[in-house]
Amino acid sequence: MQVTFDHFRSESPNIGSFYFLTDSPLQFTAGQFVQLTIPHENPDERGEKRWFTLSSSPTQDKVCITTKFAAGHGSSYKEALRTLKPGFNLTMGNPMGDFVLPKSVETPLIFVAGGIGVTPFLSMLQWLKDTGEERPIKMLQAVSTEDDIAFQDIFDAAKQHATIVVARPSTAWGGERGRLSAEMVLGIERPSPDTLLYISGPEQLVESLTADLQQAGVNKQQIVGDYFPGYADD
Repeated sequence: MQVTFDHFRSESPNIGSFYFLTDSPLQFTAGQFVQLTIPHENPDERGEKRWFTLSSSPTQDKVCITTKFAAGHGSSYKEALRTLKPGFNLTMGNPMGDFVLPKSVETPLIFVAGGIGVTPFLSMLQWLKDTGEERPIKMLQAVSTEDDIAFQDIFDAAKQHATIVVARPSTAWGGERGRLSAEMVLGIERPSPDTLLYISGPEQLVESLTADLQQAGVNKQQIVGDYFPGYADD
């Protein structure tokens, strides 16, 4: 479908959200992703297409993606995205993916976000707020530095407290610090046999954390993973 770029919102020094208008409401489930095509001159070897999780809720009138920009000169695609002008038309594919909330509203959930892997949770939390649906959720967000801490307004609106762990903190940081680990996840809340652990972030982080949680006794069937290719671990 054709979408039109509407506006950009800076979330942190290297994270930004891009909002798009659609001719008709986009039907999707919170947590799903789309392919976004941006035609641009001299595309590099990675081409003109990327996959993005929708960070907006199905209840919102604009569709949003949120991404992280590397320091210095990035890919031709990211440079084209960064310089989009309002009114620019581009192509968005149909929403896909099963990293979505379980059907039962009583299922205890632990959300674990590594870096930009927070985006599907933003969609879910906004959807829960807008629909008034309540679910038992504990959340852990891992970032590289304090500059990567964002989205507090969304967490606050959804009445969701996120425990934040910073991998490379400054001396002024008074919260959790270090690399995201199974011990940190299990320290938030020891999962019951009914708990589902949703893990989203860079591929290596999701895979290693999943393996460590299983080693710690968490049943594989309780872990729902969603990884973001092309991003370094946070």
